[in-house]
Amino acid sequence: MNGHVNNAKYVEYYEWGREDWYEQHQLPYETLYNMGFITVVARAEIDYRQPAHQNEQLLVTTWLSDVGRTSFRMRQRITGANGYLVSEAQFVIVTVDPTTRRPVPVPDAISKHRS
Repeated sequence: MNGHVNNAKYVEYYEWGREDWYEQHQLPYETLYNMGFITVVARAEIDYRQPAHQNEQLLVTTWLSDVGRTSFRMRQRITGANGYLVSEAQFVIVTVDPTTRRPVPVPDAISKHRS
């Protein structure tokens, strides 16, 4: 209706990008769980640069930028079909024990992929 993608949809696009990152690094959620942890988003920051439009093909790029003791930061960007910057984001993600729901140290299986 407004002629552009609603801001809330970007959160979903970024989630898909993170899921793809985990898959590309052979770390699907089931594998993480079997390794004794899950990941939980603790903070999200999104900057909207230019609007994307309905039916426009977008590219989500994701990388691991920082690793702490029990959390890590993933940075992401969305670009349009012609390469223009649509949005940038960073997410703080905590590694959590799936049973106790308490933070646990970031495993090497994730930290070794820091860019």
